[in-house]
Amino acid sequence: MTSAPLISLPTHPEGLAWPTETWPEAFEFDDFDRARALHAIDFAFGEQALDKMGETHAFLAVHKGRIVLEHYAEGRDQTTTFPSWSKAKSITQALIGILVRESMLDIAAPADVPEWQGRDDPRRDITLDQLLRMSSGLKFTEDYVDSGVSDVIEMLFGAGSDDVAAHAANFPLAHAPDTVWNYSSGTSNIVTRCAQRALGKSGEAFERWMFDNLFTPIGMRSPQPKFDAAGTFIGSSFCYATARDFARFGLLYMRDGIWDGTRILPEGWVDYARKPTKTPPEEPMGYGAHWWLGIAGPDSFSANGYEGQFTVCVPSLDLIMVRHGKSEAGEKGDAVRAWLADVADCFRG
Repeated sequence: MTSAPLISLPTHPEGLAWPTETWPEAFEFDDFDRARALHAIDFAFGEQALDKMGETHAFLAVHKGRIVLEHYAEGRDQTTTFPSWSKAKSITQALIGILVRESMLDIAAPADVPEWQGRDDPRRDITLDQLLRMSSGLKFTEDYVDSGVSDVIEMLFGAGSDDVAAHAANFPLAHAPDTVWNYSSGTSNIVTRCAQRALGKSGEAFERWMFDNLFTPIGMRSPQPKFDAAGTFIGSSFCYATARDFARFGLLYMRDGIWDGTRILPEGWVDYARKPTKTPPEEPMGYGAHWWLGIAGPDSFSANGYEGQFTVCVPSLDLIMVRHGKSEAGEKGDAVRAWLADVADCFRG
């Protein structure tokens, strides 16, 4: 993606309550093509969509700070917690931002990774910025299907599962840092451990810090972050939450890291998340810093997860969409992304 000027993030509507306790709702709100949107939702949750885009389990849209669309598959509702898969990477980016705000981390400095501290280790100068932009140069194969060539399966469910960060940190360089983009869940777990080392907290202590500094201030009460045996938050993949809580996380980013007058993320952190990193021509979406770009228009940025988990922010529309389901990669995944773009178009004049 080319580096065009970023569209300004919208401010919260004056007089509208923040959803720290409950979400403002406007299910009769007519400032968009509701009939077209409802038709799209009916399709996604119907049997006719199974062959094209797989199962949809939850969808909600927040427009100008209010929930205007919300639907769940049978057996699921507002209290159901859904898997994040790689949406957790964007939560990890927020945790790093909080530590940057507190001057406890510098993303331009070499990352604190014990495995890389040998005098002649070419990885010792890799920065947190390069890790967040998936441009560290580390060798890592992100494949969720073929266990024979999948470093991520081995890390999450195989030999690396007891200490995901140490497993990932032991991979060698495949390229010089900051020269090649390579999406990697291993990278995110290295980043998470850097956050924990900066704080001197792991396991339950780090989980309490996550709630005290991120989740609770913005009203997220349902998150269930998962930790490995070493006490590292598996920030690449595992933080369950309700659809409404994932929407709260999206709203924090839509509002430039400010929540009800309090700055949670440092100034400029959301712009950093959505500033394009150079990606290869074959990558259909853009990438920023632990956030994807362009899924629902050129200004959109999103937290994306395996099998079709999405939190999409479209600043020009003040629109947040959350979708959860079970959709295979490939054509079904492409169809889900196209469907989200189509729903977003319902909010364009």
